[in-house]
Amino acid sequence: MEEILKVSNLSKGFPGVQALSNVDFTLNRGEILGLMGENGAGKSTLIKVMTGFYRRDSGDIHFDGQAVDFTSPNDAVRHGISTVYQEVNLLPQLTVAENIFIGRQPMKKRGGIDWRELNSRAENAVAKLDLDIDVTRPLNTYSVAVQQMVSIARALDISAKVLILDEPTSSLDAAEVEQLFTVMRRLKSEGISIVFITHFLDQVFAITDRITVLRSGKNAGEFTTEGLSRMDLISSMLGKEFEDLDASRWGSSLGTGEGDPLVSMNSVGKKGFIFPFDLTIRPGEVLGLAGLLGSGRTEIAQLLYGVEKPDEGVLQLNGQETALSSPRGAIDEGMGFCPEDRKEVGIIPELSVRENIILALQAKRGALRYIHRKEQEAIADKFIRALNIVTPSSDQLVKNLSGGNQQKVILARWLAAEPRLLILDEPTRGIDIGSKVEIQKLILELAKEGLALLFISSELDEVVRCSSRVAVLRDRQVIGELDGTDISESQIMKTIAETA
Repeated sequence: MEEILKVSNLSKGFPGVQALSNVDFTLNRGEILGLMGENGAGKSTLIKVMTGFYRRDSGDIHFDGQAVDFTSPNDAVRHGISTVYQEVNLLPQLTVAENIFIGRQPMKKRGGIDWRELNSRAENAVAKLDLDIDVTRPLNTYSVAVQQMVSIARALDISAKVLILDEPTSSLDAAEVEQLFTVMRRLKSEGISIVFITHFLDQVFAITDRITVLRSGKNAGEFTTEGLSRMDLISSMLGKEFEDLDASRWGSSLGTGEGDPLVSMNSVGKKGFIFPFDLTIRPGEVLGLAGLLGSGRTEIAQLLYGVEKPDEGVLQLNGQETALSSPRGAIDEGMGFCPEDRKEVGIIPELSVRENIILALQAKRGALRYIHRKEQEAIADKFIRALNIVTPSSDQLVKNLSGGNQQKVILARWLAAEPRLLILDEPTRGIDIGSKVEIQKLILELAKEGLALLFISSELDEVVRCSSRVAVLRDRQVIGELDGTDISESQIMKTIAETA
């Protein structure tokens, strides 16, 4: 097939991070190529370098047979490469027509926008995508799916030869996904090349001709989709061969908890967020959630903690039905949540270690029961010793601590509030090996003391090592549960790879 876009030996670094290292990438005319990889693999950086958002450090880019060096995304658009990002990058208060022609409005000879021409051309643009909508209505009166289609209509109206779709299906239901795929297949038949960035296994097998995998900023595999096994794709993404997986388990010593469930989630789900699922968590056990990026692990945690509200199903705590509508309600019910992004939504960087540690306890007690300085210091010092937090004193600004010690401060915050359930979303991401092992051992110790834990990690060996049970997810669905001797990396990968 004829190549329309070719990248050779592309490298891009940022201070302290080599985001891309000698990456090769090819896109053929009239094909749909899947671009896959876990968090930090380099997918977004590659797209931004190819489209002029970032300047490359080295390497070559050829587009439509010519060497190119795009200086901006608009430069790439002028050459025929349009990108539609996951978050719709349009102006919701403007009409559909205005959004399609932002910056390119047809003008009357005597000046002013030719609204009749603009609306007529917009109707033609959306009709090409089988979209029957009123283009004079504001964009925000339509669903996310329609807004995605409007973004595509705008991209195509600029005479795109290459269309890059960055996670376009993340907020769509099954019918909306199929509508998008119908459009993608037609565009392919018209000779347009599409890069489809996704984390959904079923979708990438359903729509793509080839798949390119990045891992840690490097090429990890290039495959023809037809005939590719799910196991080979997953192995490429994770960097682990099926036969070489570590089977060590610490969590086997925990059993599956004792007594009645602390948490029962029955057919709980939210449209466009996660499909209905059943889960239970008992005191004294670690329920691990395993799955690839975007499988629905964090979504479960957010529904349980009240960050998002389900639109179906029943949540029970200690056998009593409840409806958590906010994190504050979850705290009142005895839950703690260590979020995935500790810097953005975990630590308060300008506060001290002491102040960060007592935050949840103060919220639990309420504003009228202020924790005085002496008690704050006693609580902070207790957990600094217990968790081996390396800091000159409890008055050190938390932003000055290492990543591992910041993570321990967040753990200390919730332990000080004496929760019944602790939700840990990627608690060891981005920290050194020593701190990682310390936190893993702490998780097991807390379970042995009777705490219920929900444990999320993208590292399968860590899930296997620490969990007493494992729920396996794929494409925003719980597809299986493992316990006892069935918990292993190979069995998790087999479960993920099984055809629906």
